[in-house]
Amino acid sequence: MDPLLDLLEENALATPEVLAAQLSTTPEDVRARIQKLEDDRVILAYKAIVDDERAKRVGVKAVIEVRVTPEREGGFDRLANRIALYPEVTSCFLMSGGFDLLVFVEGETLQNVAGFVSEKLSTLTGVLSTATHFNLKTYKIQGVLREAVVYEERLKVSP
Repeated sequence: MDPLLDLLEENALATPEVLAAQLSTTPEDVRARIQKLEDDRVILAYKAIVDDERAKRVGVKAVIEVRVTPEREGGFDRLANRIALYPEVTSCFLMSGGFDLLVFVEGETLQNVAGFVSEKLSTLTGVLSTATHFNLKTYKIQGVLREAVVYEERLKVSP
């Protein structure tokens, strides 16, 4: 793993000077490496992790398990890419196990998400079935805890 990527994942706002000091190199080298990572699409975007509750954002988030029929020439890719293009979709993954795709969606209301599933997703040729799970509460997102949790005692370990 590239240590520069690790540092940027931890704090994308760190300056090249700070990163250079941590990596024992020059800020110019860091800038050049970041530019190459962006040009090669290793770094896809820089985003803030926002606590929707504290930001008073309302909306509905759901995770949808999707079973599909792979296409003869494209496998899962063509259908997965088509699903990923919908604006409601925030993430889409090919998975192992009992379903093929794991799709994360957001909508303003429960009805918006339900409408997406029933009118757009499930009607696509190749989609066999869906199972929708609604997010009720977030405890941790992208490696960041919503609340600082301090345990005064050690967690119990069972044999």
